[in-house]
Amino acid sequence: MSTGVRPATEETAMSDHRKLGRELGLFDTDPLIGAGLPYWLPDGATVRHTLEEYIRDAERRAGYRHVYSPVLGKRELYELSGHWSHYSDDMFPPMELGAEPGAEQVVLRPSLCPHHAVIYRSRGHSYRELPLRMAELGGMYRSELSGVLGGLTRVRSIQLNDAHIFCTLDQVADEAAGALEMIRRAYEALGITRAHYRLSLPGPGGKYVAAPEMWRRSTALLTDVLDRSGLPYEAVEGEAAFYGPKIDVQVADGAGRESTLSTVQVDFHQPEQFDLRYIGPDGARHRPVMVHRSIIGSVERAVAHLIEEHGGAFPAWLAPTQLVVLPIAEAELPPAEALVRRCVDLGLRAELAGPERGSLGARIREARLVPYQAVVGAREADDGRVALRLRDGRRLDPLPSDEALARVGALVAAHSTELWDAV
Repeated sequence: MSTGVRPATEETAMSDHRKLGRELGLFDTDPLIGAGLPYWLPDGATVRHTLEEYIRDAERRAGYRHVYSPVLGKRELYELSGHWSHYSDDMFPPMELGAEPGAEQVVLRPSLCPHHAVIYRSRGHSYRELPLRMAELGGMYRSELSGVLGGLTRVRSIQLNDAHIFCTLDQVADEAAGALEMIRRAYEALGITRAHYRLSLPGPGGKYVAAPEMWRRSTALLTDVLDRSGLPYEAVEGEAAFYGPKIDVQVADGAGRESTLSTVQVDFHQPEQFDLRYIGPDGARHRPVMVHRSIIGSVERAVAHLIEEHGGAFPAWLAPTQLVVLPIAEAELPPAEALVRRCVDLGLRAELAGPERGSLGARIREARLVPYQAVVGAREADDGRVALRLRDGRRLDPLPSDEALARVGALVAAHSTELWDAV
């Protein structure tokens, strides 16, 4: 469990996530595996898995269908999408399948959108199916230079929360606005409070698709979405994707370094490149618009930001260990173990910290980052009650254990950032 580390303070909350992540036992790196290729330790894997499941559930509720696609693709796929001509400097070199001249070349993908375009194209579609929302938590790879790699924020192997909405032109604004609302709700659940919005536009000298009318239409659509949302934003040149403008949600770390966490993009380019179609109400074939949308972006970057945002004191629903059970003495071990089993049966991540680990005070200090501490003494063991201590220092009156666990479970299930409900 996430114990044995110093409590979250203003100082640790602003710590570099690389240092704090190692102290918390969340992730690490090794030169034998390679730079920019972190591995996840059990507590970090729990945070990552919980975050991914939250996103999948939110997407299911919003009408998204999940797919899986391979992390490799033929070079021709990325030539067709435009990535090869506009983005190859950031891609790993092709791998040749065979030694003979003209052997097939495959590439580690730098993006999921070409795969999703091919999946859409594999079946015929009617206007009645649109908007068709396709989502995936999938791996992709960027050939980042060693000098820019750092912890979880800049890595070479990325797990991306990605989705593509195939829709009519009339549906674009509502779909983009819906994605912004999903981002807002996710940030609320994750306790992300410092974020600002940017309209990312093309700039001089960049590698962009040469289609002025396409850029004008997509920029006008996203500008209107932002204006109607009432969100404050700034327009910045030189930050667009090669195929279109985007809304970027920017966050900053403790040192003030800014990065993009979430994004919404409008794309007229790839539907044309892949000749995507749907049958309209007139019986004719029409071109869909592709809305790219990522709620938390890279899982690695999202976790890095959350480590720094919370100093290791994650919201209870995301914490590696949600409840630690503290029997006062050896005599209370059996009821304490039973309480842990009940927590696990209810879906809570609970662990036992018994007297062999030191005095009660030492164990309480050791578990300072755990949201809930359940102290079990002789009185609690006799009458089936539990005295909860909250991570923020509050001590609650003893409650029947069933009631206490039900209230904790309800807060966790609601993805609340509150530790206790006054009801």
